[in-house]
Amino acid sequence: MEINKYTDIIGVVATEDLVEGRMVLLCSAAVTVGTGGHDFGSRKDLMGVKLPATTADALKAKYCVTWPVNNAKATNEIKMFVPQPAFSFALRQGGWDQASNVPFAATVYLTYPGNQESVTIPSGYLALAFDRGVFTVPSGQFVYSASLVPGAPLEVLNKGDDGASLAGKLAYNAAGTIAVVERYDSSDNSLTFRTL
Repeated sequence: MEINKYTDIIGVVATEDLVEGRMVLLCSAAVTVGTGGHDFGSRKDLMGVKLPATTADALKAKYCVTWPVNNAKATNEIKMFVPQPAFSFALRQGGWDQASNVPFAATVYLTYPGNQESVTIPSGYLALAFDRGVFTVPSGQFVYSASLVPGAPLEVLNKGDDGASLAGKLAYNAAGTIAVVERYDSSDNSLTFRTL
């Protein structure tokens, strides 16, 4: 995903697995953060985001989600292990010396996931939600139509009407109110849109 322009950004917690570049709506983060919080409550004040489940949700899904910026100096120098769920406190107390500290499936990224296209942000992970901006998403993150011309209105698809695999994707609809097409690039099948 490419962020061309934005006016508003919110740090959020993903309450479900979210593919970068999908449109999401704000919700309570309590679903994944729980009563104990994360690292002694460090994420309790953050909003959550989720994919729209209904038509009413789709009308509120005006935020484009992406990976958080990683300011770590060594990100490009070391392999990055992201355990899900995160066991950062347990790992400080003894590492992987107990089976209870390692009940996760490891995914090894040689390149930070935020520098790749269409990588899924895991549930419970930090993310950024952008409102009112211009974004470019790659093929697969929107529904193609011959009507994707500059100025064409877009709607957000939802789980209930369109299925879980299409939820959060933008699609052409003459009555769309979430975004408008700025450019469809047929050379790489990417869509540049402006959120309203």
